[in-house]
Amino acid sequence: MTTMNALVCQEPKKLIWTTRDIPAPKENEALIKIKTVGICGTDIHAWGGNQPFFNYPRVLGHEICGEVVGLGKNIQTLRQGQQVAVIPYVACQQCPACLSGKTNCCEAISVIGVHQDGGFSEYLSVPVSNLLPADGIDPEAAALIEPFAISAHAVRRAAIQPGDKLLVVGAGPIGLGAAAIAHADGASVVVADTSPARREHVQHCLGVTALDPSAADFTDQLRAQFGGALAQKVIDATGNPQAMNNTVNLIRHGGVIVFVGLHKGELQISDPEFHKKETTLMGSRNATGEDFAKVGRLMAEGKLNASMMLTHRYAFRELAEVYEPEVINNRGLIKGVIAF
Repeated sequence: MTTMNALVCQEPKKLIWTTRDIPAPKENEALIKIKTVGICGTDIHAWGGNQPFFNYPRVLGHEICGEVVGLGKNIQTLRQGQQVAVIPYVACQQCPACLSGKTNCCEAISVIGVHQDGGFSEYLSVPVSNLLPADGIDPEAAALIEPFAISAHAVRRAAIQPGDKLLVVGAGPIGLGAAAIAHADGASVVVADTSPARREHVQHCLGVTALDPSAADFTDQLRAQFGGALAQKVIDATGNPQAMNNTVNLIRHGGVIVFVGLHKGELQISDPEFHKKETTLMGSRNATGEDFAKVGRLMAEGKLNASMMLTHRYAFRELAEVYEPEVINNRGLIKGVIAF
């Protein structure tokens, strides 16, 4: 077989099937046969034409698990038949951010599935440096290493320590991952989300407390969870400007805020509240190899699993037909995974 099927987002709201040649791996690359791909909010926004810095046509998909079926020359770090997860951020390795170890915010970053074609195809050739061995991990879970790694990076930015009192705002995939990883690291975690279904998911699948931030007594409930005090640290995974603006009111004096959710506009935080608390405010973008490795280890140890965020499954051969009704318009979707 020399050709493969690929699903292309030709333009906003238009997915089409194409047949392409199976790529040949270059010297520093491995060819992988795709096994599973997670569906990210980026894929949903790109379909809708709402993703900035996005060019069409594009093969979507950056949460990828595959099997190595071909290797470029002189590659000793991987073997045929090995299961791998893809680290989708291809960094330039030359800009000041890369040279300081922050490849996650490379000035010229190219993301597989966003800036170059991704995993909504049967095969993909990937730089070997962007592959993480994932043998022994269920393929569904391996596809979710990438969103979990984004969460792990936010937890690392927050410098979570055992016993820390952490509030995670937003129970989408990244918020769920942050809560699960911080809990595994020994933090006392509370999740806030306005959706009753998502709060139930948090309590059932993560085993941590979930509160409704729209409740009149939300602050009192939060204090009750943290021994009478507000949160030491807040990770906001909503991307909602109202929620992000309010985070400064949810931390104790000396507290830390990490924004991992992205808002495309401006934010307006109370400066007196910000200053009197000597607040530390940070952004968190993408993830590094260190974060991916941590997630792989936690999965291998059974401390992270797919059920923490996975709610829906799809077949690749049916994806074009079901994408709009069962992905885009599915209000119950938290995280979906495509099986090949």
